[in-house]
Amino acid sequence: MKKLDKLVLKSFWGPFLVTLSVVIFIFLMKVVIFYIDDFVSKDVSLIDIGTLFGYFTLSTVPTALPLALLLASLMTYGNLGEFFELTAVKSAGISMIRVMIPMFIMAFLISAVSFIFNDRIAPWANLKAYSLLYDIREAKPIMKIKEGIFYNDLPGYSIKVDKKMPDGNTMLGMVIYKNDPRSYERGNTEVILADSGRMYTINDNSYLVFELFHGNNYQEVIDGLSTSGRSAYASAADPRATPSNFMRNSFDNYKLVISLSSFGVKRSDEEAFKYHAYMKNVEELAEASDSVKRDYELNKKNLYPSSKQYYTYNFKTEDSTYLRTVQPGHWVDSLLALPVSDSLQKTIVETAKSSAASMAGFAESNTGILKAKLKDGNTYELEKQQKFSEALSCLILVLIGAPLGAIIKKGGFGLPVLISIVFYILMYVLNIQGEKYVKEGDMSVTLGSWLSNGVLLLFGLYFTDRAKNDSRLFDKDVYVMMIARIRRKLTGKAALQPIEVPDVHEV
Repeated sequence: MKKLDKLVLKSFWGPFLVTLSVVIFIFLMKVVIFYIDDFVSKDVSLIDIGTLFGYFTLSTVPTALPLALLLASLMTYGNLGEFFELTAVKSAGISMIRVMIPMFIMAFLISAVSFIFNDRIAPWANLKAYSLLYDIREAKPIMKIKEGIFYNDLPGYSIKVDKKMPDGNTMLGMVIYKNDPRSYERGNTEVILADSGRMYTINDNSYLVFELFHGNNYQEVIDGLSTSGRSAYASAADPRATPSNFMRNSFDNYKLVISLSSFGVKRSDEEAFKYHAYMKNVEELAEASDSVKRDYELNKKNLYPSSKQYYTYNFKTEDSTYLRTVQPGHWVDSLLALPVSDSLQKTIVETAKSSAASMAGFAESNTGILKAKLKDGNTYELEKQQKFSEALSCLILVLIGAPLGAIIKKGGFGLPVLISIVFYILMYVLNIQGEKYVKEGDMSVTLGSWLSNGVLLLFGLYFTDRAKNDSRLFDKDVYVMMIARIRRKLTGKAALQPIEVPDVHEV
């Protein structure tokens, strides 16, 4: 390895690692802000939250690599130009293309790693992340009992307290309704009233204990064997009625233990999330795309045979599969010339209208089915193509960043960050628009997935040519002189005005 290559790579690794960490953090914060409502007031452990953020960090690496490479290459060659190291290299007869070769080789290797990461690790991380996120969403909120409001998130219980003490666990004026889990119609079967009580958990937060003081327990006891008197009459009048007795118990100290098994995060089956394109690698995406396309072609082929049931007459055509032209002949004209009664004419018109409406509904439903299948197939194919295009975008953005850094000759996080954001937003907008047009069927999958790379490649080739010719593309003086030249041409003044020099006489 030449000393020049070592110089470039040594200047590259520091900014690259820093910018990659910053970009991943920014993307991770975007995810956190988007899903922040799913974490608030949920009984989710720090381990689950850390695991979720770890999965999302892995899934954002392929998206962060292009922006990190663009910013790092800009800073690398900007620093080399700012400290006149590029000037010294060029004065030694070394071309700008030779100076950028080590960066291109490194970008090619990172692009290969990005593709492998995007094809193998990112689908796995997306599957883990979104399945865990779904479980967190489905988790019940933590216990937050408010004064004067019934709390109903505990299965089978409704709890109200008149006042909560500052410690958050001691409560005054407690009312607890217990519902019968075996019968929805019976409603509340037990009511507990207590002057005070306290709340705490046991067995590693597996059970919640309400320790109540000085109260009464009102309970309905079902007596399934009683058939006499008023209970028998009630059973005959209403079959759903069940004989019961009522009991009241007074207590000075009573403990109500409730299981918290319904709280916290319960892991669901990850196989239910594998249908999404984000969870598949290239081979799985190709298989899914081919399967959807076969279904699309099969449904399209069966349209004509299925539509025969909506027609009263079938005309023989040259093509036995699709109806091209109908040649009814003179016999139809003779049928139309026959006299028809008003009632029969009305019946014919109503039958025709009904058949037309049925055919319109058939066409509309099948059109929706075909569009949905076409959209699904394009989605799988687009995701497969984007795995390649996203990896190649690393190399293309270096093709933009390296010559731009050599042209502007500015390092740091100032101008390079601004330029990187502009080109990354351009790439993001083109990707979004291409994806939209592909899913709507207005653009081919290949064009939609490679649209941003094609546009950015033109910028990269242009900037590389400017850097090779030592262009002053971003120098303010160049544009000031150009504007002044245009202004002089418009006003008709000469390019140079003669300067009168006064005579100098010897003293």
